[in-house]
Amino acid sequence: MASDWDDILAGGPLTQTEEIANDRIRGQALLAQFNASPSGDHLLRQRLCGELFGHCPDSCWISTPFTCEFGRNIHIGEKTFFNFNVTILDVGEVHIGNNVLLAPNVQIYTATHSLNHLERRNWTAYNKPVRIGDDCWIGGGAIICPGVTIGPRTIIGAGAVVTRDIPADSLAVGNPAKVIRTLSPDEPRDPEAMQ
Repeated sequence: MASDWDDILAGGPLTQTEEIANDRIRGQALLAQFNASPSGDHLLRQRLCGELFGHCPDSCWISTPFTCEFGRNIHIGEKTFFNFNVTILDVGEVHIGNNVLLAPNVQIYTATHSLNHLERRNWTAYNKPVRIGDDCWIGGGAIICPGVTIGPRTIIGAGAVVTRDIPADSLAVGNPAKVIRTLSPDEPRDPEAMQ
C-alpha cells in the first residue's frame, strides 16, 4: 500500500494528510523525550534514536538539544557525531555517512518553497534531499541548503552557507561556500596548519 510519503519524497508537495500530521506529532513527541533524557542513559537514548530516525546505529552520538521535524527521513551512518544544537529540517531525506562530525549549530534543510508568492500563502513545501558523504567535518554554524550533496572526506568551514554540491576531498568556506583547496590523505593533523 502506498504511503503519502511516496509522493512527497518523489518531489511532490508536502500535504497535510492524517499520516503526515501523525508522523510529525510522533516525531516531536520522541524528540521531546530524547532532549529530556539524561546524557548518561545510553540505553534509553539509543532506543529513542532507533524510534526517531530512519536509521541511527548505536555507534552514533547525538548531543542534546537536537531539533528535527519528523526524524523518520534522517539516515545516519556509523560513528557519526552531532554536537549541540544541530537542526535538521527533514521534509525530505537526509543521508549522513559514516564517521561524520557535525559541529554545534549546524543546520541542514531539505524543505523549500515555490517562487510563486500565491503558492507560498498555502505554506506549500517541497523537498530536495541532502547527502553528506563519509568522513566529513561540518564546521560550527554551517548551513546546508536543500538539494546539496557533500562528497566524502570534505570539510565545510564554520559559518559556511552551502548552496551547491561540494566535491569529495574539498575544503569549502564562505557564503556562498566555495572550494578553496583540495585535501589529500596526508593532510597534517594540526587544524591550524590547514589555514
